[in-house]
Amino acid sequence: MLPTLLNQSSVPVLEQTVNFAQSRHGVLAGNIANIDTPGYKTRDLSPELFQKSLKRAIEARNAPPEPELSPGLMMPHEREQHLEQFDEVSESTKHILYHDLSDVSLESQVAELAKNQSLHSVAVSLLSQQFRLLESAISERVA
Repeated sequence: MLPTLLNQSSVPVLEQTVNFAQSRHGVLAGNIANIDTPGYKTRDLSPELFQKSLKRAIEARNAPPEPELSPGLMMPHEREQHLEQFDEVSESTKHILYHDLSDVSLESQVAELAKNQSLHSVAVSLLSQQFRLLESAISERVA
């Protein structure tokens, strides 16, 4: 029951966003570390690909279930498949974009790093808030 409850909340979306931002942060930091390396090609993770994958996963999750396959009536293996729709989103963190040799700019890399840090901070803050709400709801039920 708890996995189904969490899957219907924003927790999986925020989890994937935090994972993407963390992976992208490492790639961008590597670009900055190698800024003076001759012939180094900057790399990046595609925010557009991540957003498209995340959107597809959200749409799949929110699609109305077939009448005989509502989550409460699913067999355990079917329920696991229903909960794994966000697994494809994590694949978007493995597609590294390589840029040409002319764009190794410290300013652009620092700007991208700052935007990525903002995304990460917002996602972590929202995720923390979701867990506080869940904790509050659980403690009210117990009392």
